[in-house]
Amino acid sequence: QVQLVESGGGLVQAGGSLRLSCAASGRTFSSYAMGWFRQAPGKEREFVAGISPIGYSTYYPDFLKGRFTISRDNAKNTVFLQMDSLKSEDTAVYYCAGDGSRWFAPRAADFGSWGQGTQVTVSS
Repeated sequence: QVQLVESGGGLVQAGGSLRLSCAASGRTFSSYAMGWFRQAPGKEREFVAGISPIGYSTYYPDFLKGRFTISRDNAKNTVFLQMDSLKSEDTAVYYCAGDGSRWFAPRAADFGSWGQGTQVTVSS
């Protein structure tokens, strides 16, 4: 069982940056993939970033165009999502996903644990 706690969300102006953090506990952190998803009101949850267990490989959907960067610190059991050049359409609740079996084009079902979510609001 993996427990996840996100932090770092908030209100930011368009063009600004935010860094989300997700602290994990439970199973050995370096043994599973991690990911970030988001869900905007009235929309389905969508994948935004994935990272391999050791952190050497990352994956992003094409629509992000390099604006987001996922990283992990296995010594601190923490995964990060650096979000730059934020747009109003990035407004959503962002969820950390852990205990993952894949990081390349994953589905939500590929992750066994989820955080409570953190709100990101981008004002235009």
